[in-house]
Amino acid sequence: MPNPAALVLIAGLALTGCSTKHAGTYEVATANTATGSSEALMAEAEALWAQRTDLAMLQAALGKYEQVAAADPTNREAAARLVRGYYFLGDRQTDKDQKLATWDTAITWGKRCLAINTEFTELLEKGDETEATAARAFTEEDVPCLYWTSSALGKWAKLSGLGKTLKNLPTVKAWMTRVQELDPDYFYSGPDRYWGAYYAAIPSFAGRDLDRSRRHLDAAIAAHPEYLGTKVILAEYWARGTQDRETFVTALQEVLDADPDVLDDIAAENRAEQDKARALLANVDEYFAE
Repeated sequence: MPNPAALVLIAGLALTGCSTKHAGTYEVATANTATGSSEALMAEAEALWAQRTDLAMLQAALGKYEQVAAADPTNREAAARLVRGYYFLGDRQTDKDQKLATWDTAITWGKRCLAINTEFTELLEKGDETEATAARAFTEEDVPCLYWTSSALGKWAKLSGLGKTLKNLPTVKAWMTRVQELDPDYFYSGPDRYWGAYYAAIPSFAGRDLDRSRRHLDAAIAAHPEYLGTKVILAEYWARGTQDRETFVTALQEVLDADPDVLDDIAAENRAEQDKARALLANVDEYFAE
């Protein structure tokens, strides 16, 4: 149980107002037919997306997906690509302000995508529901946007500081729980990987649980060892949290030794995870006490 001082801290942060929440709105834009054929634009975007290891190609793809969304605002596939793409771009950037701005964009697109579910927006409009409680309205169609919006919101809030993290925690937890209910294997055991990072990263007074973190990560690795990001999370969050240097080094070396191209769908992500592994290993002595 949190101690009294921790409870006071949580309460104080919770009362800091709506400014600690993400400001994006749930709305579906009006179609702009002047942008061209959404089918042709989508084909162009997908061709660029396949080359997203190159950040210039990724940004070009995102521009095309934005045109698709302008022509067809209810196109969930394009919206999901935008959320995932801006999440991925932010994850690869190094400047804090750039990362925050890019993840902010990802969340904004995510909210537009989630607004396609009119049952969800109607619940919010009633005034007695929150983003968290209204999550029950989401269906399997919403999973891609829900997963990537949750991921981007969590990253944006964590980088923004403790106040935003705690303020957005109920939404992130409810949304990822809904993803797990609807499609637990989404994006190579994405929910398990998410909880693995979540329970290792949150403060102790908010429920940090390293044993639970490890169980989720082990489950994700067992189900999909080809996705290298799970082992990076194991090292960066769990191994550092437990001061287990051996697991840190072993997991990251396995990432570097793996073939990133084993699956075309995640080759770009795997190469980005190998870059993270190199950077983490280069700083191993800073993370562990002698």
